Amino acid sequence: MRYLPVALGLSAAAIAALTIAESGVAAADSSTDVTGQKYSDAESALSGAGMKPVVESTVGDQKAWPDCLVTRTQKRTVQPPPNSSGSQTSEVLVSLNCDAGVASAKTPGNSAASPEGRAAAAAAAKAASSG
Repeated sequence: MRYLPVALGLSAAAIAALTIAESGVAAADSSTDVTGQKYSDAESALSGAGMKPVVESTVGDQKAWPDCLVTRTQKRTVQPPPNSSGSQTSEVLVSLNCDAGVASAKTPGNSAASPEGRAAAAAAAKAASSG
């Protein structure tokens, strides 16, 4: 029974340390989280933060890259070649969705019943009414 308070104290300390460590990671990655943005906007934001965007994968072919939506990001650091005086490079791998906003009989895209499709249809309607 004497060991139970010690074990509980160590567990609490371990949990506190993990919580602090994870919050630091989340804060560091918040500046590079461009998920949901157009690639052109994401590219500008990442470049402004000193990161180099690298397209890792694409889905669809209905839009040009600048108009595609970023669906995933992953930060990585590329080390310089051995025996060189180069410096490491900070990159962000991005995955793009280049399908049309809402599917039609002739073009692929999101279902009009999905949250993404409803948002795209609402944005298109708003642009049509203001334009």
